[in-house]
Amino acid sequence: MNARGRGFSRRRFVTGALTAGAAVGAGAIGGCSADAPPNSAAPSAPRFVPFDGTTQVGITLVPPPARALMAAFSLQVADRAGLGTLFGELTSEIRGLMSGRPPEVRDDAYPPVDSGLLGETPPPDDLSVVVSVGASLFDDRFGLADRLPPELVTMPFLANDRLDPERSHGDLLLSFEAGHSDTLQFALRQLMRRTRGEMVLKWMTEGYTRGAGTGNAGGTPRNLLGFKDGTANPDARDGELMDRYVWVGADDGHPEWAVGGSYQAVRIIRMFVEFWDRTQLAEQEALFGRYKLSGAPLGMEQEYDDPRFDDDPDGQRISLDAHIRRANPRTPESDESRMLRRGFSYSRGFDRAGRLDQGLAFISYQRSLQKAFLAVQARLKGERLEEYVLPEGGGFFFALPGVPEPGRFLGDALVA
Repeated sequence: MNARGRGFSRRRFVTGALTAGAAVGAGAIGGCSADAPPNSAAPSAPRFVPFDGTTQVGITLVPPPARALMAAFSLQVADRAGLGTLFGELTSEIRGLMSGRPPEVRDDAYPPVDSGLLGETPPPDDLSVVVSVGASLFDDRFGLADRLPPELVTMPFLANDRLDPERSHGDLLLSFEAGHSDTLQFALRQLMRRTRGEMVLKWMTEGYTRGAGTGNAGGTPRNLLGFKDGTANPDARDGELMDRYVWVGADDGHPEWAVGGSYQAVRIIRMFVEFWDRTQLAEQEALFGRYKLSGAPLGMEQEYDDPRFDDDPDGQRISLDAHIRRANPRTPESDESRMLRRGFSYSRGFDRAGRLDQGLAFISYQRSLQKAFLAVQARLKGERLEEYVLPEGGGFFFALPGVPEPGRFLGDALVA
């Protein structure tokens, strides 16, 4: 007997959650994929991540650290010159944080220069920070309207969304990754301390992942529905793949300052985990199109096996509306939809109805929102998995190009 036969209505469960005050909406769990191993590398000792480069290093860092945090801000800056000063301050502080620069010691009559969370000398912990800007930064405050990346818009309500304004959008987004939560909190507080007059926190989400290099023998991390997530992410170490699918290029018709940047899609996706846990395993696997434990496509043996949709045109083995088939039908057209995933799970306690407030912070980087994230979303519209997962926040952002040489700072070409 299935979930409906037991008298437990999916729609009634979702309606109950909304009535209880949980603002939720719909979106993708697994992005489109490629026939390649996931982003992984042999576990290594914690390190200080290099900051300088033509692109921001944290976007493609492998293996992904175990912890992550995103914090979106509204900016309180008077003009473009002030914005440039802010970007310079952020760059200086992030460079110091990522390199483990010891805090300045000053007279104890003053507040300490740092929180002391990491002791006298911050240890290496794979810390990276990515700085991205939202569409709202290009309003009339700073005279940047003519420099707006052509696909950067305020994230619209997509199919079945219930976006919470208090957990959506922002002028600027900081994306942190590290091995431990105290490292994330230390970095966040240092950056907020340095920019306390110019940046007001709008929303934040902290979470975790368990991928290769973080003690997961299975390699690919699992989401809170128990399925492997990101099985065939494009290899972040492959420069040609990243140039093709992630980085904005010189011939893409973008403002010159944007070359080396990337469109960032963020979706804070609530998962109705208690309801999912009452759903038959056969139905769970049919919804995804993969076996739950192995991650292999239905009818196949290994996680990375080609699902061979061409051998199953009527969906007898993998349903035509299975998630993996909708997300990536593996056609020449869908090949352009590949994107780099760096998502993580989150848990925010429980809502007023006593239901667990858990889910996935879906993060993708792509050369084109239209060809990648939005194309995948269009294919996923109406999928059966929507009854179990609904986004409540996030936004579209543009990750700034990196800092290729000394004396420059993040966003300097934007505000020049």
